[in-house]
Amino acid sequence: MNIKQIEAGDVLALGEREEDHFFDKKALAVDGRKVQKIAVALANADGGAFVIGVADSKEEPDAGKRWKGAPNVEAFNGHIQALSEISPTLDAVYTVLSCPSAPGLVLQIDIEKSSHVHKTADSTVYVRKGAQSIPLKDPQKIIELSFAKGATSYEDQPIEDALAEDLVESNEIKRFLSGFSPKSDPLEYAVNQNLVRRTDWKPKASGVLLFANTPSGLMPKKCAVRISRYETKEDEPEREHLKHAQTVEGPLYPLIHDTVNTVVGIMSDIKIWTVDGLQAIKYPPEAVWEIIVNAIIHRDYSISDDIQIRIFNNRIEIVSPGRLPGYVTPENIFEARYSRNPKIVRTLSRYKEPPNKDLGEGLKTAFQKMKQWKLKAPDIVEQQNTVIVTISHIPLAKPSEAILEFLGKNPQITNKQAREITGIKSENQMKNEFYKLRDEGLLEMVPELKGSAAAWRLTKKS
Repeated sequence: MNIKQIEAGDVLALGEREEDHFFDKKALAVDGRKVQKIAVALANADGGAFVIGVADSKEEPDAGKRWKGAPNVEAFNGHIQALSEISPTLDAVYTVLSCPSAPGLVLQIDIEKSSHVHKTADSTVYVRKGAQSIPLKDPQKIIELSFAKGATSYEDQPIEDALAEDLVESNEIKRFLSGFSPKSDPLEYAVNQNLVRRTDWKPKASGVLLFANTPSGLMPKKCAVRISRYETKEDEPEREHLKHAQTVEGPLYPLIHDTVNTVVGIMSDIKIWTVDGLQAIKYPPEAVWEIIVNAIIHRDYSISDDIQIRIFNNRIEIVSPGRLPGYVTPENIFEARYSRNPKIVRTLSRYKEPPNKDLGEGLKTAFQKMKQWKLKAPDIVEQQNTVIVTISHIPLAKPSEAILEFLGKNPQITNKQAREITGIKSENQMKNEFYKLRDEGLLEMVPELKGSAAAWRLTKKS
């Protein structure tokens, strides 16, 4: 157990800190049942910390008096014993806090986000929502939590409306096995790879997704890709901005190829201003490929929703159903080695030309290629029940550098053109960039162009 001495200011800050999704505080008298409840809720959500020995505002209105610690470390033995009764065992760090100007000791427990579903000693499952620890009593909700965390995978669920024949007689499994040596029978392969349940020959979700001719027709969950084209750059597009939408379906291997081809085809019709003039919008093919592959093979198939790909004039948004599995976060996504759908990942890797790289390597490639193309790195955002990856057409170059490079190849530039090549959204902010270059003697306005047609050009001395 770590022992840490803190300052008086830290004691006050701890007393003033509000309880939230990641933090809680309890008085020393808190019983073991409540300690378990908080710890389980944090582990089943996004992790966090709580302290024992600090009263909340209801117990003590004066924040400066909320620190009411224990006389010695042994006073926390009952709390630690209670935490040891949680199953499965928590990944927790215990730190004893002390301050010369504050009475007693406070125990801080840091809880890691877990890949398991944890229960208290009385087998209750809690999750953290805001500043509350909420019990999950509905068995279906607990199963969904297990899927979301990656403790179990929906890919192992039997699909009641499917038959073994839907897999072993499909065109896709025949194409897949045609390259195997020694030759393998489709039924033998499906059974040996646990894609079909032996007890009743029911195909599992992984088998249906990989090899059924029409997975969407057999699975009770949506499992296709919905591609929408919005003719705008707005963060919140209006309905009139939607110009085209289509759904791509099929077994996973052809689904990946068909999805990428569709996205690339749509992008080829989008023209934007670049430093080289008006051109079709382009992103590194490897980045588009890897991010789409990652969404298709790692999504949570227990959630009834299609993958959404939204193509805008200045970005592509890939929305994948489900949170990141287990202990994976947007911050450690390159280093973490955790697969929600290991059977799907393993099977796709056995194709003659596998679409997927090793865990984490695909996203690394996407980021590296965006950097090589001198474009802003993709954004990865985890929301309530989705992961959104955004590929933006925003150059890494400073706005002034992009403007000057454009004018090195073109006679003049408008505010709109400059905003497109720099990724700046505000017209006034773009004007400020022009003014900076004007003040440096590098730019001047084109005299004969006024109003909406106003443009800038290089000065003779530049």
